[in-house]
Amino acid sequence: MNLKNIFYKKTVIVTGHTGFKGSWLSLWLKILGAKVIGISRNIPSGYSHFKVIKLQNKIKHIEMDIRNLQRLKRTFKKYHPDYVFHLAAQSLVKKSYSDPTYTWTTNTIDT
Repeated sequence: MNLKNIFYKKTVIVTGHTGFKGSWLSLWLKILGAKVIGISRNIPSGYSHFKVIKLQNKIKHIEMDIRNLQRLKRTFKKYHPDYVFHLAAQSLVKKSYSDPTYTWTTNTIDT
């Protein structure tokens, strides 16, 4: 299987593209020829892979909370993605104890 043939000229949405894994995935997809649309609420730290590789200059970078369902729907309608990789989530166990509702809503969509 040639991954370049799969993703070349395809539109891919990556949620959580500013995180470590999301930024690597976004860069890799861009190298394979995909049009990458990144959705993330923020950049998680001052010194991040996202900033170091200047990913905001290589892909469409959208700052958005994925829990804003109306805006998320508009984004999907606008870009008509061929693929979606959902990496946006609050995944730290310690934080989940102090704010379980936030953790739940970033990992699922409750409509």
